[in-house]
Amino acid sequence: MSRIGKKHIIIPSGIEVSVDGSIINVKKSNKVLSVETHNRVNVEIDDKSIVLGKVGEEKESLAFWGTYRSLLNNAIIGLDKGFKKTLEINGVGYKASVKGKVLELQLGYSHPINYDIPEGLEVSIEKNLIHIKGADKQQVGQSAAIIRGYRKPEPYKGKGVKYSDEVIVRKAGKTAK
Repeated sequence: MSRIGKKHIIIPSGIEVSVDGSIINVKKSNKVLSVETHNRVNVEIDDKSIVLGKVGEEKESLAFWGTYRSLLNNAIIGLDKGFKKTLEINGVGYKASVKGKVLELQLGYSHPINYDIPEGLEVSIEKNLIHIKGADKQQVGQSAAIIRGYRKPEPYKGKGVKYSDEVIVRKAGKTAK
């Protein structure tokens, strides 16, 4: 039995939720996020809460029940409060700048790396920190992972791009005999 699927999702004020076939639309002012359920869960909307129910008794339907509940909850939280990831750049000469809708990174390569900022995300730079904000949790996390992947932190000096809360396990260097 899914413990996550059983929980009710409380709808904050200012957010509208509507069901169109197997698509659940979450709307706040001019932003809309959609969750496609492929008719794997039943959706009941009350005045202030959403209840998801399972379809069938198979083990697979229990997994979908909890998954779609989490996806719908993330859409509501994203439109209400938003999601944020912070990356930290460490290294001599490593820097980042935002030019329009492009994030330009200089990470020790012979050329700058240009990352096109996806629609719906805000990227800001503060000294050696990159702040990524958005309503879609998956999009924020994926963009942060792509940027981190350009120069992963190395274990000897700690140079590279890392999450601000990430701990890099440092290794000892070579020792003389």
